[in-house]
Amino acid sequence: MIKQLFIAGFGGFIGTALRFLVSRYFHLNLPTDFPWGTFVINILGSFLIGLFYGLSEKEDFMSPDLRLFLTVGICGGFTTFSTFSNESLTLLQNKDFLNLSLYVGLSFFLGIAAVYVGRQLVKAA
Repeated sequence: MIKQLFIAGFGGFIGTALRFLVSRYFHLNLPTDFPWGTFVINILGSFLIGLFYGLSEKEDFMSPDLRLFLTVGICGGFTTFSTFSNESLTLLQNKDFLNLSLYVGLSFFLGIAAVYVGRQLVKAA
């Protein structure tokens, strides 16, 4: 149990650092009210978790510890549902219903689609 805690925690550290860098990049390069950084992070994270779970379903391709590191650790630290929720509330409070609808709708549907595509890519390989 302690070993798995450290594996997930180390992956989470890496995922969080990557989330900070990606979010900062978008914040500095796309000055807009739409939260592009979190949006891209959540879609990319959904795609990656689909790839990782797809790979883990292949015979002997990935150990349980590596799957834990990549999915719970890196993807868990990288994706930002709590930030997504806060940004959605901010858009709602600002009565920015167009961006709120786009953000929530696209994040949900593209997130599911990204997981599916990631898993299908692995199955096709």
